[in-house]
Order: sequence, then C-alpha cells, then structure tokens
Amino acid sequence: MAALAAASALACLATSTPASAQEEKRTYVYAYYFHCDAAKLSQADDAVNKLYKPVYDAGVADGTIKGWAWAAHNVGGEWMRLGYHTGPSFKAVIDANNTLDSRTNTKTNKENAKLDKSFNEACGTHEDYIWASVAGKDVQGHRGNATFSTYYVCDSSREKQADALVKRVFAPMYDKMVADGKLVSWGWFEHMLGGKYRRLATMTAANPDALIEARTAIGKMLDNDPLADDFSAICGSHQDYMWDIKTQAP
Repeated sequence: MAALAAASALACLATSTPASAQEEKRTYVYAYYFHCDAAKLSQADDAVNKLYKPVYDAGVADGTIKGWAWAAHNVGGEWMRLGYHTGPSFKAVIDANNTLDSRTNTKTNKENAKLDKSFNEACGTHEDYIWASVAGKDVQGHRGNATFSTYYVCDSSREKQADALVKRVFAPMYDKMVADGKLVSWGWFEHMLGGKYRRLATMTAANPDALIEARTAIGKMLDNDPLADDFSAICGSHQDYMWDIKTQAP
C-alpha cells in the first residue's frame, strides 16, 4: 500500500502547507481508497495479509506508525477497499510511506513482488487523503469492527463553523455513546490533502447491527434541532460508507 501512495503524496507536498502548531496533539490519518475488481477482492486481501500486514505490524511495534487498518466495503460508493496508517504529524505519515515501502522488499524478493503484483491487479487505482483529527473519542485506539464514515463536501469559508458545531452539538452525544458501550470510538477529521471531501465523520461499533442502532438513535436525537440544520447548511453534500475492519493494529 505504501508504494501506491507515496508518489502522489510527495507530489502534493509542494502545494500543501498543513497547520503545525498543534500537530503533536493530533492524530493524522493517511488513507488510501481503492478502486478494485470485484472478482479479485479476495486476491487483494490475501496480498495484504501475506505481504503488507507483517510490515505494517512491525511499523507499529517500532514506532514508524501509530496504527493501521485494512477495511472492506460494506455499503456506500465506488471505493471497495480502504487502507490507512496513522501518526502524530503530517510529515510523519508521509515519511512512513517510504519507510514501509522499502520494507516490503518487492524489488529483490520474488515472492513479495508476486504478491505486490497480485494486489495491484486486484486494486489497480486509488485516491489518497490525509486527515487530521479535530474532535473525537479514542481516534487513535483500537476501533470497532464496523465503521460508518461520512465524507462531506463543505463551504470552505465556513468549515471552522462546522467544526465548532460538531464539538457543541454532536460530541456530547457521541461521547456518551462511547461511555455507555454503544460505540467503540468516533472522530471528526479535517482535510489536509486529497480530493473534494473536506471533512470526515466516523463512528465505530462492535458489529454492523450495533452501528446502525447507534446511528438511528443519534438521528432521532437530532430531529428538529436547528443547530443540526446549521451544520447541514455548511456541509450540505456527503457520501456515506460502511466499512468492515478486516485487520488492524493496535
């Protein structure tokens, strides 16, 4: 996965200038959203387990990355697989790509090269994003097996207002659901690099049924809330996905 993402990320560094004043306090997520051949998804998953998982697990163990995961599309748009790794800064997640790529050893190890080729045949194109946490609970910890992610297109002049509304309106509800065991984690992230989506909301639960139940309860709590309407006026377009976490660390 690192090999696929490194080139496009480095090409964008020249025009991307992320805020750094609070980098050490935030979680940065380098996410790779893959377009795949539906008939070859198991081929991609097999390559991840055999080639990338040992490398990424070792990266967590030695501090190269804080965490990583591989997730499968359940419901949503055209992205069929999601891979990501996390770190304490924008630079850290960028640098990790080169480090992890070198460790896959696909240039001299024939078996690794075969697995890498198999992965690329299955999931040949991708979109890269880097997200930075704005609010959330346990965004760096072990996530629930089921994830609901909403990718927002927002009015760029009012994104900070949306962030404030999330902290004021949504955060107390999400925090209570984590405390009550109805959610495992939740997060609100801002765009640092990538395509059209400017904000990302995530929530995770132990299984899809628990996730849907929690999301339904939140929807009911927000019914007729004018502040929720204010948020929708800022981030009025979105794409929903449900992901199944296939493997992760920590």
